[in-house]
Amino acid sequence: MSNLTTLEQLLQELHLKGMEKALGPVLANAENSGLSVQEVIYALLLEEKKHRQERSLQYRIKQAKLPYEWTLESFPFQLQPSIDKSRIMGLAGLNFIQRGDNIVLIARPGRGKTGLAIGLMRKALIQGYRSRFYKVQDLLDELYASMADRSTSRLLKRLCNFDLLLLDELGYLTLNQEQMNTFFKLMDERYTKSKSTIITTNLCYEKWYDILQPKSMVDALLDRLKHRCVTISIKGESLRRPTE
Repeated sequence: MSNLTTLEQLLQELHLKGMEKALGPVLANAENSGLSVQEVIYALLLEEKKHRQERSLQYRIKQAKLPYEWTLESFPFQLQPSIDKSRIMGLAGLNFIQRGDNIVLIARPGRGKTGLAIGLMRKALIQGYRSRFYKVQDLLDELYASMADRSTSRLLKRLCNFDLLLLDELGYLTLNQEQMNTFFKLMDERYTKSKSTIITTNLCYEKWYDILQPKSMVDALLDRLKHRCVTISIKGESLRRPTE
């Protein structure tokens, strides 16, 4: 058995997948370039680090449950001139997460609000932030279901641990008072912990009272949400217009 095979087997047993994959090329480069032992070790460790970072990113993306593979780089800003691209790319620096700020994207259907929200979330995932995407109705249904087995506290704790929560389509809702109570509790706890939330909606803030009750709770919800918040209203035509 060759020394290379022995090393590969040892790295495999130690679950050092990045080093195992890079071992042959790194040793070949070392032989051709006359690298020192320290340089070889550094190169192998660097490959292992890259491998683990990539695995960690793929895990975060899987856990985030993003429905589309959209990015800010692929967003058609040229087709939606009402959106200030420089402002969006400023948010992509993710300082809003460090500050615990929220983002609310308000627009009629098809204007690109979900695409922008997912693009920002993907930036957060790449930078190591734990994030989760939800359709608002799905979240409310999950919160309501948790009451049956008394797991609401555990669910709220898990949701509050995400650095960034994306709640999509607030406006198409069917909810009862118990759901409203748990939704308010979630938003209150995230506010207290300075955790960022992105909300997309087709409703201006005044219209939230049409779908959420009672008024006193909606007042309190908006007070917390808007305290640290970037509100982006998108005008213009639908991006889903048929092409000629």
